[in-house]
Amino acid sequence: MSVARSRVLDLMKVQCRIFSSTFNPDRTRTGNKILRERLKGPSIAAYYPRRVATFKDLKNLYPDLETWDDDEEDRLEHISFLKARGKGAPKKKRTGNESKKIFSGKKKKAPAPQPS
Repeated sequence: MSVARSRVLDLMKVQCRIFSSTFNPDRTRTGNKILRERLKGPSIAAYYPRRVATFKDLKNLYPDLETWDDDEEDRLEHISFLKARGKGAPKKKRTGNESKKIFSGKKKKAPAPQPS
């Protein structure tokens, strides 16, 4: 004795309405399980300490105030030493044509090995 599919679907609809669950007779993946979960963003944001003001923030707020950032000065000094030795970062290209001019030369071919 089997029950008609339409009767089973009607029963499932009523069951879902009573227990406030999602009616999904085709069992397609809807992501409802993930959407019902508690949001993680606020707890993750509360885990990390609040950001404090930096020298850069103070300089932006008060441009006329003279500030001294030791770390930034050390970084700039290090970069100037590297550039003096020729080890600094290369210049950025401004246009596509400019980069083609730099590398327009032909590549040198490696000498063929001598038969011995």
